[in-house]
Amino acid sequence: MKEILNQEKSIYIQIAEMIENDILRDIILEEERVPSTNELAKLYTINPATAAKGINLLVDREILYKKRGVGMFVKSGAKEKIKEGRKAEFYEKFIKSLLQEAGSLGISRQELVHMIETGEDK
Repeated sequence: MKEILNQEKSIYIQIAEMIENDILRDIILEEERVPSTNELAKLYTINPATAAKGINLLVDREILYKKRGVGMFVKSGAKEKIKEGRKAEFYEKFIKSLLQEAGSLGISRQELVHMIETGEDK
C-alpha cells in the first residue's frame, strides 16, 4: 500500500482511493483489517487526523466498518460496491463526454462501437 501521494487531490481522498485500490486488487480482502490511522500517518508522514478523514470517508460509503477496540475492517460486498461506484464515475467522466463529442462529429453509435472494438478511426 505504499503509493506516492501527489498534489492533484486532497491527501485524505488519496488515502481512501489507495485503500479502495488495494481492495480491488485483493491486497486487502473483505472482512480483513485495514491499517490504522496511526499506521497510515507513519507510513505517509501525514497527520493522523488526515488519515482518519480518509478512513471515515470509506466508513460513510459503507466500505469499512469499525470493530470496537480492534480496528477498521473491510465490509462484505465492499469490492463490488467499489466497482459499481467506479463504473458510475467512469461513465460520468468519460462515456458521457465521448458520446457528446461523437454526436457533434456525426459519428454514429455503430461507428463508435466499431472504433472501440477495432481501435480504428473508421
